[in-house]
Amino acid sequence: MTRMIPLLAMIALGACSAQPQILKKQDDPKFPAAARPVAQIVSPRWSDEPTRDKSNEAVEVMDRAGIMPGMTVADIGAGEGYYTVRLSKRVGKNGRVLAEDVTPGTRDALAERVARDALENVSVKLGYPDNPRLPENFDRVMMVHMYHEIASPYAFLWYLRPSVKPGGRVIVVDADRPTTQHGTPPALLKCELAAVGYKQVDFQRMPSAGGYLAAFEVDGARPEPGAIVPCKG
Repeated sequence: MTRMIPLLAMIALGACSAQPQILKKQDDPKFPAAARPVAQIVSPRWSDEPTRDKSNEAVEVMDRAGIMPGMTVADIGAGEGYYTVRLSKRVGKNGRVLAEDVTPGTRDALAERVARDALENVSVKLGYPDNPRLPENFDRVMMVHMYHEIASPYAFLWYLRPSVKPGGRVIVVDADRPTTQHGTPPALLKCELAAVGYKQVDFQRMPSAGGYLAAFEVDGARPEPGAIVPCKG
């Protein structure tokens, strides 16, 4: 896997960046827009950590996602780091966790938490709203209660594909309700990922996590951006 930028360099980078920047060039690919509403980012947390632990949420999600010691895992939309710190413990000293967020202040606060807790197997990164900017070849890419906040899902998923190693999985945990209510209907999720070349390989209802868990693998060649057909909202 591509070498991750050290934690202190990440903090320094955050000090130079007032807001997430989206790289745009004249020759950038053109992606279709989402044909459904996009939820606004309202908080770096989905619920408080004691409540989530009381329902055994993280343990159940990691078990069902097949997270094991030694794996490389990306935690996209990591927020305050609820999953980041628990993934760190699960993958162990021989594993790696990359926590990504698009809000500089949130990323910096998480970097401080990682340093304070001495999580040596964790790196923190600032992503772009339409491109998570991940290294390649992760065993698992986790998106927990944040998919409905991705404003450009087809661009995001297109750039994400090289980050998923052969046999690796994208794990989405979300609520089964409209995106306007901070959820993603399962059929819409399956359609949007299929449009960019992911196949759904697992789906489980998860009341402890507030909805469901869906798992996807890369399927076939990555489509040309102009050939992506958007799903109906």
